[in-house]
Amino acid sequence: MTDHVWIALLVLATVGSGLVGGLFFVFSNTVMRAFDRLPAAHAVAAMNSINRVILNPGFFLVFFGTALLCVVILIGQPSQTGGRSGAMALAGAVLYLVGSIGVTMVFNVPLNNKLASLTPAASDMETQWPAYRGPWTRWNHVRAVACLLAAAAFAHALVG
Repeated sequence: MTDHVWIALLVLATVGSGLVGGLFFVFSNTVMRAFDRLPAAHAVAAMNSINRVILNPGFFLVFFGTALLCVVILIGQPSQTGGRSGAMALAGAVLYLVGSIGVTMVFNVPLNNKLASLTPAASDMETQWPAYRGPWTRWNHVRAVACLLAAAAFAHALVG
């Protein structure tokens, strides 16, 4: 792998993990707090709507495209730089794959699926929303931090 390709991979991984981390940060910092100001049934409806709408080509390109870049970095790293720069590239790839993709698939998606199964007329909506919101938001914090640390690690690998 040429140096130019390696640098391009690291730049794209930095931008991708930063974008995804920013999305997760906005949810934790703003969106979930805004939903808490709504009646539970409205918060559930809004979150379910977002969970449907977010599944689009732009999101998939950034979310899974960054994961693919991370796999390429993991495979290509041994032939690239060693030392601190190489270790930071590896750390960034692992942070993104585990902290973003892994946490999403193991924790957030099952919670989203459970929320989607609620009927709008559910009588226990006032208890269902907090039961969803708490764990979902905690895992979303993990995703945000992991992605932003991955972006920082990739950026460090670029300059290190």
